[in-house]
Amino acid sequence: MVRFELEHATSRRAKLPALIRVAWYGGPEVRSGERWRLAVKLKRPGGLVNPDAFDYQAWLLAQRIGATGTVVDGRRLAPAHAAWRDGIRQRLLAVDAQGREGGLAALVLGDGSGLSSGDWQVLQDTGTVHLLVISGQHIGLLAGVIYALVAGLARWGLWPRALPWLPSACALAFIAALGYGLLAGFEVPVRRACVMVGMVLLWRLRFRHLGVVWPFLISFNAVLIVEPLVTLQPGFWLSFAAVGILVLIFSGRLGSWSWWQSWTRAQWLIAIGLLPILLALNLPISLSGPFANLLAVPWVSVIVLPPALIGTLLLPFPVVGEGLLWLAGGALEWLFVFLGWVAEALPAWLPSAVPGWAWLLSLLGAFVLLLPKGVPLRLLGWPLLLLCVFPPLKSVPMGQVEVLQLDVGQGLAILLRTRNHTLLYDAGPRFGEFDIGQRVVVPAMRKSGVRHLDLMLISHADADHAGGAAAVHRAFPVNRVLGGELTRLAPQLDARLCENNERWEWDGVVFSTWRWEQAPDGNAGSCMLSVDAGGERLLLTGDIDVHAERAAMDSGFDLRARWLQAPHHGSRSSSS
Repeated sequence: MVRFELEHATSRRAKLPALIRVAWYGGPEVRSGERWRLAVKLKRPGGLVNPDAFDYQAWLLAQRIGATGTVVDGRRLAPAHAAWRDGIRQRLLAVDAQGREGGLAALVLGDGSGLSSGDWQVLQDTGTVHLLVISGQHIGLLAGVIYALVAGLARWGLWPRALPWLPSACALAFIAALGYGLLAGFEVPVRRACVMVGMVLLWRLRFRHLGVVWPFLISFNAVLIVEPLVTLQPGFWLSFAAVGILVLIFSGRLGSWSWWQSWTRAQWLIAIGLLPILLALNLPISLSGPFANLLAVPWVSVIVLPPALIGTLLLPFPVVGEGLLWLAGGALEWLFVFLGWVAEALPAWLPSAVPGWAWLLSLLGAFVLLLPKGVPLRLLGWPLLLLCVFPPLKSVPMGQVEVLQLDVGQGLAILLRTRNHTLLYDAGPRFGEFDIGQRVVVPAMRKSGVRHLDLMLISHADADHAGGAAAVHRAFPVNRVLGGELTRLAPQLDARLCENNERWEWDGVVFSTWRWEQAPDGNAGSCMLSVDAGGERLLLTGDIDVHAERAAMDSGFDLRARWLQAPHHGSRSSSS
């Protein structure tokens, strides 16, 4: 990803916002520090609208991005000048870090582009994404080390008496936090972390007598004042919730347990406390998170991060700097081996949608479980908490069908559920690495309570209809796959050709298919599906055109329907 700083913009139609996000497909290599003149096609910020899905439009708003678009043409005006962050990034990617150069760039610079999609999936499955995304943990760790170093020197009598050690420790810790934040690009999570570190240091300097609750509340409000749109980001709620949980379970009780007991207790209670919040934010639950973080957090904090930062600072001395980065990369590789094993044993889980009343009860249950031992009826929190893990599912009445047409952009994906059966008609698009099947269709199906598919029907093999099928097939057991054309479908789908007038009944709902066998192309040969339930009729048409429509009428296939999926996305040539 390349960020451009907008110097001058002209538009015939509208005043352009200060920050825009554009994609340049098939464009040349762009280096940091270059100046370009770009012709871009812009549109208002927007995203896919699906229940319980990632809100891309809210994310754009949180980033203060006022428009999105694509680059039509561009001309380089000036070559690259010295860009220090890009220079450091290039040096990090060029060193031998045992294959983990991209991970070190993520830790040092906050640039996660060097991590593969498989790496991110492992981190998500184990609840350790926060380790490779510069946030409060990293900023706070560095500030804490600097503070402890000054405090240690003062305790040993090695700090200059002319300089009061406490103000000096707080000032140097905050300067170190700001420096790390600047190195990481000073993105919103980093700015939030710097504000929190500043408030903690101020509390330590002047307001320690207030206890820990007031500084926590002041930090919360300070972040909101500095970045009011941060409430649109899940990381804001998760980070403050985690800190609040630690305040609740340890306030007034430090010293009650050994360091190992405290660390273990913190991991499990944070997992319990964050469970309802993760569900409210539509984020997956990592079943292995407490165990993985128990080892991964100290490993990154003590073994990986210090040599990575020191090695980066010492890159002007290659023997020392590159040697430290080699050690840090090896430690990071061992971490991914461990996390990969954990993720394979216990992958992340996205429960079904939780009713509002069940979520409120589970939130109450989590709060009760976080209370000290000895509180009456504390164990009743477990059944309340489990309401969000195993929520009551709404069943479909006999003789009826529930239809959910997903917003997949340029493409199609429709989920149909009867009382005991599930069918997916088309699976959304895939364009390169952007797989709607994995990003939208699979999460939506899991949120709907789907655990397996009785039938996946792919109308035809165009990428905007069949692109996500492989991801769905990997995520769920699929009893049967039908397709309007087989030659271009992925072999692992093991699809069978859709036949004319194939008819079956599920739970009092009648389904039938039709395909134009003499179709000249894949669109016209789309496999159509009619659904009769409760006196209503639904017709799904894929990408058929006028000629296929007439062929269906001539064959006697009943095209009458109360509910119709407009053929070929409603194009002019698709239907008469």
